[in-house]
Amino acid sequence: MDSACTSTSLTRPRKRRTAKPIGRRVRLPDVTEQHSRGARGADATFRATPETDATDGTDATDDTDHALVGEAVIDIAQATAVEIIGSAAVHLMSAAAVKCGLAPDEDGVRGVDMMDLAEARKLITALAGLVTAGAPEIGDRHARPLRDGLRSLQLAFREASTYPDAPGEGPGEKFTGPVR
Repeated sequence: MDSACTSTSLTRPRKRRTAKPIGRRVRLPDVTEQHSRGARGADATFRATPETDATDGTDATDDTDHALVGEAVIDIAQATAVEIIGSAAVHLMSAAAVKCGLAPDEDGVRGVDMMDLAEARKLITALAGLVTAGAPEIGDRHARPLRDGLRSLQLAFREASTYPDAPGEGPGEKFTGPVR
């Protein structure tokens, strides 16, 4: 090999290859504030299946899929760590509240009927780990409401339990200490 060929190959940028999922749903959560980004929210899903145009055999959804993925990646890149941690905590809190039976009664389905304390325990423990680990990083101003929500969920879990756990043994209490 001559030196001209070697130097050209080192300076030329390589084309980036990306794998495209086929036949599965891809969910890209919007982790930024809904008011500043629009009402797309966490329901921004798209179908990543190739649909070909019958006339020329080209992929009709390729450009749309790439545009949606690119837009979601930009949204994530612009979000701060505080927003992402807060969003994850709110999702865990919401799921744990439903599993504790705190969901509102709607359309003939009672919130208590959706109670699943085994799942609620897992969600509350994950939330406690996130809040405890993330608190020094996000600061007290942002961590305080998350701690309050966590404590409320731990108390709701204790109240919903037929046989309450001993102090210090409830969900997430190994991270937060006993909840009173």
